[in-house]
Amino acid sequence: MPTATPPAPASPSDSPRLLLWLVAIGFFMQTLDSTIVNTALPGMARAMGESPLRMQAVVVAYSLTMAVVIPATGWLADRFGTQRIFLLAIGLFTLGSAACAAAPSYTALVAARVLQGLGGAMLLPVGRLSVLRAFPREQFLQAMSFVAIPGLIGPLIGPTLGGWLVDTLSWHWIFLINLPVGVVGALATLRFMPNLRDDVGTPFDLAGYLMLGMAMVWISLALDGLGGLGLPHATVAVLMVLGLASLTMYWLHALKSPRPLFSPRLFELQSFRVGLLGNLFARIGSGAMPYMVPLLMQLAMGYTPTQAGLLMVPVALASIATKRATTAIIGRLGYRRVLIGNTLLLGAMIAGYALMTPSQPLWLRVLQMALFGAVNSMQFTAMNTVTLKDLDPARASSGNSLLSMVQMLGMSLGVTAAAALLSTFASWLGTVGEPQALGAFRWAFVAIGLMTMASAGIFWQLADEAPAAPSRPAGGSGTPTENV
Repeated sequence: MPTATPPAPASPSDSPRLLLWLVAIGFFMQTLDSTIVNTALPGMARAMGESPLRMQAVVVAYSLTMAVVIPATGWLADRFGTQRIFLLAIGLFTLGSAACAAAPSYTALVAARVLQGLGGAMLLPVGRLSVLRAFPREQFLQAMSFVAIPGLIGPLIGPTLGGWLVDTLSWHWIFLINLPVGVVGALATLRFMPNLRDDVGTPFDLAGYLMLGMAMVWISLALDGLGGLGLPHATVAVLMVLGLASLTMYWLHALKSPRPLFSPRLFELQSFRVGLLGNLFARIGSGAMPYMVPLLMQLAMGYTPTQAGLLMVPVALASIATKRATTAIIGRLGYRRVLIGNTLLLGAMIAGYALMTPSQPLWLRVLQMALFGAVNSMQFTAMNTVTLKDLDPARASSGNSLLSMVQMLGMSLGVTAAAALLSTFASWLGTVGEPQALGAFRWAFVAIGLMTMASAGIFWQLADEAPAAPSRPAGGSGTPTENV
């Protein structure tokens, strides 16, 4: 019978601190790419002769690919080892970046983003899985916060760098900038990451994987059909029914399968099921913002790409500053109180973007961006930690992969929902063909804010507790990316 493969003998290069820095490089690659792309969308649209409000496929193709591929990453890491899969992830991500830069058309660009997503899908969860297995319970939140801070350098410089590259060079450079980072990351992986494995001969649930993957694709296409794709309502309804049917098929399959992709036993833990569902629905609002705000600034407020990128810097700075304070706040108030209050506040702040006007002073806009960054950062840290904190070692890999999948799916649904809302409100308000109009943006922000506030009801179901120090699962686990 196959047995678990022990990690390589320890050496000075195997220290946990160096592992954290390596994982942070992976997060940096992903966050740099996503924030650069969001700021550059209007410039890319002009170069390709497309409407800026119909460029969401560039974002959705990447995040949806990640969501679909992520369920397989836990099995791949257990079977082949964390170092090998992390190295493969960096290689695919870097190759996809080169393909994006060389794309001759909008369709080719979307296809190249799928290749990037294949790498990103393995990059995020495998890096976090390494942290899950390397740090003891009491060090969980501190370790994840350390990884998140270097990873947030991407959002700090990404929007400004992306805008500057579009203004001074061309949109192609927003992808070429990933190439040297990818080379450094690959070399560091070979040097510093142990090839941790847990190969116990568990077969991969291919049938369940296909059912779950098709469910995500159908539902995303249904939502995007209301916006960028412009599909008839009947087609959208059919796609949505197919998605829900595939999801139901997977759940019934998982209940009877001896080794399902994601065991229903994961949902026996209240903190995991509440945290997972809260992650999905709260991230729809948070995922829409990096897409909508740069569009609002450039299409409705008259900002250049560089100016719009600079305005995103306060969001990243506030996110970094809030990370360490989150530990103390959760320790004093508990996860339930923090998540209910913070989710309501987050939704209200998203809706507050509807009050923006071109005549408002710059200091007020900077303050609004910084406050949103702080609240959003606390939301991510609290949601992710409460989801994983009670998982035992046997379920850590599966639970971590499911959380990563839900994170990417929430971001994808956020962008598709935002695009659909902008298209719908523009049609209702009679501003079709006039993306500069503020009306469609205002109503879309209000709708997304209300959806986010409604997700606070999910966190209401958490047990009322006030732990002395937030903890994590034994043996277990930033974005983005805003996703850590």
